[in-house]
Amino acid sequence: MDKEKEKVKQSEEETEMEFKDCEGEQEEEKVDRIEISDEIERSKVGIMRALVEREDPSAKDVDDLMIRRFLRARDLDIEKASTMFLNYISWMRTFVPKGFISESEISSQLAHDKLCMQGLDKQGRPIVVAFGGRHKPTKGNLEEFKRFVVYGLEKICARMPKGQEKFVAIGDLEGWGYSNSDIRAYVASLSILQDCYPERLAKLFIVHVPYIFMTAWKVVYPFIDSRTKKKIVFVENKKLTSTLLRDIDASQLPDIYGGKLPLVPIQDC
Repeated sequence: MDKEKEKVKQSEEETEMEFKDCEGEQEEEKVDRIEISDEIERSKVGIMRALVEREDPSAKDVDDLMIRRFLRARDLDIEKASTMFLNYISWMRTFVPKGFISESEISSQLAHDKLCMQGLDKQGRPIVVAFGGRHKPTKGNLEEFKRFVVYGLEKICARMPKGQEKFVAIGDLEGWGYSNSDIRAYVASLSILQDCYPERLAKLFIVHVPYIFMTAWKVVYPFIDSRTKKKIVFVENKKLTSTLLRDIDASQLPDIYGGKLPLVPIQDC
């Protein structure tokens, strides 16, 4: 840990020296490239980039906005964010060696159309709907499900409008029962979202919640980090449409919730 701190300190000193040497030119280039206006964040992004690139040269391939998301996920702590980011790069290299998940690898998961995407919320963020009642734990295995999660997140991120980094999700539990319960899959999803795609989720509306779901929720809840917990909203059935309309215009709201857009399975987006 002391060695890691020394690396961070050394990186900070080297970066500060670089800024002094060609402050005007580099600062202008960096602002233009990463579009980060906050001075503290911009400085820490530069420091963290120097550190992670030294540890793993492949870090040069990611943009500064990704670096910033990892920093924000760790409250701008460079050491913690760097460790998290380097773990992510190592995980991607092993879990997604081809750089993408093919649909043939997750055919059992795609067959049930349990993940759909359509429309944008009032802030221009993509809307994703996941149907918990369509998940069949006996179909496929945990590794395939994890690949399905990565496939979905990569699809969502690829559809982000310019200037957006986050998406809004609706978790629909209509028809959910114990036969759909899959604690291992829920925890795996959380781990991938929180550890590998930090600061991508803007808000999660959980709708049509059956009482029996709370049994599973109590098991999963401890695995949700504090930042993610603040983004989760349980919606009462009688207030479903009105609650969603606060964030999503009727022209962009899925038709099954009183809006005008039909949902599209994620594989067809």
